[in-house]
Amino acid sequence: MNQKPFTSFLLALALVFSFSSARAQVPVSTRDSLSADGPYILYNPGGVEVLSVDVQGNIIRNEFESLPEGYTFQVTDHRGRYPFQVTLRPVKRMAWLLQDTPEKTFVMSDPHGRLDCVVDLLQGNGVIDQDLHWAYGSNRLVVIGDIADRGKDVTAIYWLFYQLQQEAARAEGSVVMLLGNHEPMEFAGDMRYAEPKYKILPRLLGREYTDLIGPNSELGRWIASWNTVSILGRDLYVHAGIGKDFYDWNLPIPEVNAKISKGLFMKNKARKALSDTMDFLYGSYGPIWYRGLVMTEAKRRPVSVDTLDMIRVRYDVDHIIVGHTIFKNVRTFYDGRVIDVNVNNAVNRKKHRSRALLIENGRYYTVTDSGKRKQLR
Repeated sequence: MNQKPFTSFLLALALVFSFSSARAQVPVSTRDSLSADGPYILYNPGGVEVLSVDVQGNIIRNEFESLPEGYTFQVTDHRGRYPFQVTLRPVKRMAWLLQDTPEKTFVMSDPHGRLDCVVDLLQGNGVIDQDLHWAYGSNRLVVIGDIADRGKDVTAIYWLFYQLQQEAARAEGSVVMLLGNHEPMEFAGDMRYAEPKYKILPRLLGREYTDLIGPNSELGRWIASWNTVSILGRDLYVHAGIGKDFYDWNLPIPEVNAKISKGLFMKNKARKALSDTMDFLYGSYGPIWYRGLVMTEAKRRPVSVDTLDMIRVRYDVDHIIVGHTIFKNVRTFYDGRVIDVNVNNAVNRKKHRSRALLIENGRYYTVTDSGKRKQLR
């Protein structure tokens, strides 16, 4: 079938079959809780469904037999700010081991739905330009998980990094995405930390949030390709941490990455029932929850110096770089062997405190939104 006439026909049908025709039946208070969001691109048995919300809170739905090659769309934040274009492309898992060391590696964590904080940080450090395009050349950006929850621009941040990943690749750079603990929480249906808009939209559609961002969606497929543990140059990156339990399990990193991706869209009960290994990986002492690298309470099972050194020897790394646990500034532990980059992004942005880690020519710096840096020990 000729795609162009078919697409035009469907766009015309959208005027009849879009959810806008039912807007008057939606309570004003509920409609006002919706803000710009999406798109959610769903691959259904009968075709492709594209769902989005405009800045007025109207739900827009279109269906296609298939999307044309190079399908492009615009994304904004919840208020219609920070517009950028996204082009669909094939999804594949990134290598977990990258031994090259670019001149610069920029490391951030836990953006939690705050696109404004992400844009300020990346623009202020020359990672993206004023139009939100990749400007970091052959350098590397690492995002250590937890885009989901707490903010109003979760979907927009996903799409920004999705687009930056392909732009970086064209410039011989890279964007490395790691899973946090909040992605698996939401994908298992745990929405306790989600903004109301992410609960209201599925309800109005007669669906669950997991239907919009599950394994049959473009974003779900991409997020499932993220690793949980990566070794980049001389550093190991993981969202929360790894300790003695992880060391004793002695799982190959590719197996860890594959198993967590396999359980990503499962309920917690199903993950536990699948295997003891899956139960451990998704548990309190697994890599997306463990805090014992940066906290000393007995219940955290803090890692000993000897065990930390054994972990570093096993994986042949100098540092372990984590997010997950919030501190006032980017901090080091164990004489600099462990670096935590998670901060309160909104507060630190306002107070001009450190918000990310920059590794440049083998030296480690904390950086602010304005690019101000301070060398770590």
